[in-house]
Amino acid sequence: MPSPITAIDSHAHVFARGLPLAATRRHAPDYEATLDEYLSLLDAHGVSHGVLVQPSFLGTDNGFLIDALRAAPARLRGVAVVDPRVDDATLQAMAEAGIVGIRLNIVGMPMPELARPDWQRLFTRVNALGWHVELHRESRDLALAAQPVLDAGCALVVDHFGRPSSAPADDEGFAWLLGAADCERIWVKLSAAYRNWPASTDACAHDAAQALLKAFGPERLMWGSDWPHTQHREIADYTTAHATLAGWVPEAAVRRRILVDTPALLFKFKTGDIRDDQ
Repeated sequence: MPSPITAIDSHAHVFARGLPLAATRRHAPDYEATLDEYLSLLDAHGVSHGVLVQPSFLGTDNGFLIDALRAAPARLRGVAVVDPRVDDATLQAMAEAGIVGIRLNIVGMPMPELARPDWQRLFTRVNALGWHVELHRESRDLALAAQPVLDAGCALVVDHFGRPSSAPADDEGFAWLLGAADCERIWVKLSAAYRNWPASTDACAHDAAQALLKAFGPERLMWGSDWPHTQHREIADYTTAHATLAGWVPEAAVRRRILVDTPALLFKFKTGDIRDDQ
């Protein structure tokens, strides 16, 4: 029997000290974010399910992530980071463990040549598995990074409001994202607003959420906590992240679509028992 779905956190990370770190990384945390702690936070906030995303600093070693998914298979799904040359058997094993997508975490990195044959072959295989491609890139490069993914026929999930660096009304990359809503294979995560607008988070996040809601509708928006808020723990916590959605999207019925219906479908949660608690 599937676990009742009350809400889905579409973006969080788990990791431990001592794991092998990627050679190229933006940072390396000096603390742990354990699965038990994460599940306890979900329970405390009435969030029944979660999506764990491979942290950038662990590179393509998804072992810790997969172990976490196997520990709570009814509650969790995962998004992995892979090399484009990954073999089919590895991808299939990931699918069986609960992986439902791959992440291009390329903020602050050289832009990969995503139209290259090896990337296009990977996207074709990802699409055949029914997975999505998650894109984390500064808004100014969204169009460039997104197009090869869309050309391959994949579903695209854009992280953290699309990572604009200025007010939503003034950001050209965010404007592109709004215009791209006509493509019905793009979803956006309402998450980690503090990464985009540290000086005016509340106002900018509200305006951005309303603009995205108008463009995409709740059927292609999701909420994520971004726990454990790496590099921003001094200004963010799970309780605040959970509460912010109500400010961005005041209408309860619309918020429920964003918290439950949309992510349940995209992340392949079994929806036999959806509860209307939010």
